[in-house]
This record gives sequence, structure tokens and C-alpha cells, in this order.
Amino acid sequence: MTHVLTAFKQAAINWRLVLMGAVLVLVALVFHVLSDGIFLSPENLYNIAQQTAVVGIVSTVVVLVIVARHIDLSVGSVMGFVGVLVAALQYTAGWSWYEATLAGLAVAILVSVYQGALTAMLGVPSFVVTLGGLMSFRGAAFLVADGKTQPISDPFFLSLGGGYDGAIGVTASWLLAGLMSAVLVLLMLARRRARHRHGVPNNPAWLDTLAVLVPVAIVLGFAAAMNSYRIPNKDAAQGIPVPVLIWAVVAFSLSFLVHRTRFGRYVFAMGGNPEAAALVGIPVRRVTLMLFALMGVLLTVAAVVSVARLNAGTNSLGTGMELYVIAAAVIGGTALSGGSGSILGSVLGALIMQSIDSGMLLLDVAIGWRYVIIGQVLIVAVVFDVLYRKLTGDTA
Repeated sequence: MTHVLTAFKQAAINWRLVLMGAVLVLVALVFHVLSDGIFLSPENLYNIAQQTAVVGIVSTVVVLVIVARHIDLSVGSVMGFVGVLVAALQYTAGWSWYEATLAGLAVAILVSVYQGALTAMLGVPSFVVTLGGLMSFRGAAFLVADGKTQPISDPFFLSLGGGYDGAIGVTASWLLAGLMSAVLVLLMLARRRARHRHGVPNNPAWLDTLAVLVPVAIVLGFAAAMNSYRIPNKDAAQGIPVPVLIWAVVAFSLSFLVHRTRFGRYVFAMGGNPEAAALVGIPVRRVTLMLFALMGVLLTVAAVVSVARLNAGTNSLGTGMELYVIAAAVIGGTALSGGSGSILGSVLGALIMQSIDSGMLLLDVAIGWRYVIIGQVLIVAVVFDVLYRKLTGDTA
């Protein structure tokens, strides 16, 4: 027993993420019991997966913005503005979905770089800039469509939001889950070989096996749950929703960006100590502009998924989004003081936030109480982060 405890203590395990995973499981079990077995039903899990995707996509880049000691309060308004613009160009102007999306992308990048330039070049605090953006671009969303809902009818575009034809089916879901499981196992074996080749002690084989079996079980379990849900008037089950695949691609891409590129290292260096980063030659202004431009790209992706899921562009699109994405980032371990955060943490944070919100909807909790509870969850997450870092001396 002592040997096992020692192995766990010495292993490079992010216990914060383990704890967040345990919290997610606890939340799911509590709501499953309170909802008389509805919460963990395939249909509800399918809906949660779709609903979480938009928050998850945006929270991945919000992590990097906060890590770099900035904040973006305008994410919901910019997403709403871009979403209504993309929908209006299709419905009112008659553009194709890809032409409208490219136009929305260009506008989103322009808006984000404009806000980033005010922060990077003039030194205006990002809190002030994006607070103004929160109001301005919500107004712009009304102006674009004159306050009218813009319906969407293109079948491919609608499939990007999930729904009736927005999943990849049973066979493709199992193949994808099997491929992901194989990749996780191969990465674990490659990591063990690399550590052995460089003379670095490896974890016990049983511990690494356990560490890879857990995510493999999650991947296969998720695929099984998605393959168990069938829309009543369809012959086949849905499988994994397209928005979840888009979210997964975004999360893996940003994780690669953080861990394998110079840009990622620069962002964390800036967050750790901006003055020292500038002194060692890191182009702080340029990296900040690139970071905000990346925000524009992912806001466009989120806007497309959200509009496709709703089948229309509405003026209220993205309202309150800033609360959810910041909460997801903080719950996932991103320090509001900057310099620390993880993409995987934002994924868990988004799932926890959406699970709490969905659970309260199932229990028919009044919207006022839902906002009260979600706001307090954010405060609890920040308090936990402060206490955790004090107790463990964790600065990473």
C-alpha cells in the first residue's frame, strides 16, 4: 500500500484536473438522482454535449487571454454580432454559407485586432476596452439585421450545429473512438520510450497503464452514450455530434499551439512576467495582437456552430457568454492573475458549468436562481484556486 501511495505521489499527475473530473462526476450523479434518472440518459447527454461545444470552443482561447494577463468581456457580443452578420448575409443578401462565413471571419478578426491594438499599442486595459465592446457590438448585432431574426436553410451549414442531421453516425463514431484510444495508448508508450532513452525514471508500468485506461474508458463511454441516442423518427442512432468534433479539433489544436510552438511559450512567459518577457526579446505587442486575432477566429467558429444549432441568427445570440467562458476557464484552473492555465482544464470547466445549468433546467429552477447559483459557482472556483495555490505552493 505504501508503495502504491509513493508511486502516486511521485507521478507527474495534475491533481487539480483529477479533482475537477471528480467534481464533474459528482455533479452528474447528484442531478441524475434529483431528476429521477433523466440527467444521464443518452438524450440528455447528447444535448449537453452539443450545448457545451460553443462555450468550450470560446473558453479554450479565453484561457490563453487570461494567461497573458488580459480579459475579454466582449466575447458574447462579438459572437452575436458575427453570428447575425453571417445569417443576414445568407438570408437577406443571398450569399452562400462559405462566403458569409468568410466575411464574418474577416469582421471578427478586424474587431478583435482593433480591441487588441488598443491594449497592446496604447496600453489601454483590456478590461475597459472589452467592456466597451460588450455594449457596442451587442448594439451592432441589432443594427446588422434591424432587430429581426435571420433564418438559415442551407443543409450543410445547419449540420455544423448538430441536430437532426448533425452527427456522424454509429459506425464513424466507433471508428473515431477506437482511433482516439489507439492514439492515447501509442502516446503513452512513446513517452515511456523517450524517458527511458534520456535516462529519466519512468512511472511504474501499472500506473501509466491506469493513467491511459481512464481517458480511453471516457472516450469509449462517450461514444457508446452518443450511439445510444436515436431521434424518434429516424432509423439509426445519432452518434457523436458535429459540434463536439469541432470543439475537439479546436481543443487539440490550441493544446498543440501551447505546448509545441513558440507562440504558446511566449504567451505563458508574458503572463508570468510581462516586463521580463519584453527584456528577453519577446515581441509582447505582436503576440498580444496575434492572441486577439486568434480570439476572432474562434469566435467565428463558435458563432457558426451556435447559429447553425439555432437555425437562425438572433440578436440575443451569445448573451451572458462572457460569464460562462470565464467561469469555465477559472474552474479549469486558469489563474486570473495570469501565467497559469490549461486547455484540458477549460474543457472540464465548460462541462461542469453546462452540467450545472442543464441540471437546473431539468429541475425547473427559476432563471433568477440559476444566475445566482452560477455566479456563486464562479466565486467558489476563484476562492478554491487561491486556497489551492496557497496550500500546495503551486505556481504553474
